[in-house]
Amino acid sequence: MRIDILTLFPELVEGALTAGLLGKAIEKGILDVGVTNIRDFAHDRHRTVDDEPYGGGAGMVMQCAPIYEAVESLRGRNSLERVILLSPRGRRLDQPMVRALAGRPDMVLLCARYEGVDERVSSDLVTDEISIGDYVLSGGELPALVVVEAVSRMLPGVIGDWESVETDSFFSGMLGPPQYTRPPVFRGMEVPAVLREGNHAAIARWRRKEALRVTRARRPDLLVNMTEEDKKLLAELALEARTPERENEP
Repeated sequence: MRIDILTLFPELVEGALTAGLLGKAIEKGILDVGVTNIRDFAHDRHRTVDDEPYGGGAGMVMQCAPIYEAVESLRGRNSLERVILLSPRGRRLDQPMVRALAGRPDMVLLCARYEGVDERVSSDLVTDEISIGDYVLSGGELPALVVVEAVSRMLPGVIGDWESVETDSFFSGMLGPPQYTRPPVFRGMEVPAVLREGNHAAIARWRRKEALRVTRARRPDLLVNMTEEDKKLLAELALEARTPERENEP
């Protein structure tokens, strides 16, 4: 898969592309990430890429020409069928969107700065706008890295054990279950017995139930499209929540 990142600050993203699983994916050739400095396509001696907004107002706006030329310079290496602007106005990134992006052969990630990009870029050149949350950052570089990291985890060969991906939060539409490792007892806190007994069916059921418990408590909006087994487990959780109250009744 090919991903091109267009930015005014290449140094903000280049270091992250060499570390961890992302760096290994690039090293193995599973993922190919190019970083292009938009400022290289400014033609005055000051390498100007922004200007004051028409109509007045605070801040500066990124100009059309350098962005268009930066994107067009990728032709031949990238299909340019998906030019994605990282923007607080965009659709919020979620796992279904990540899966869809991972199924594509390539994409371009455009990192805005200042007050954003000229609207003609958004309306004509950009095919999608993505936000990573309801807050504002100084630029799109960190959101672009979030997209690259999330998408890379969906590519075959990046994660050694695919089960690790399947148990991630949101992969199955819910939050992930609790996880434990050695020692079995730490400061009086014990690892649940079911996880130490080796019954894989019981462990799978426990994990699904705990995922439902966490999701119900923290993100109940995700509890959609549940299986009949999920509904049974939720009923058990509801019964367990009521049981202590009954035990304390006179």
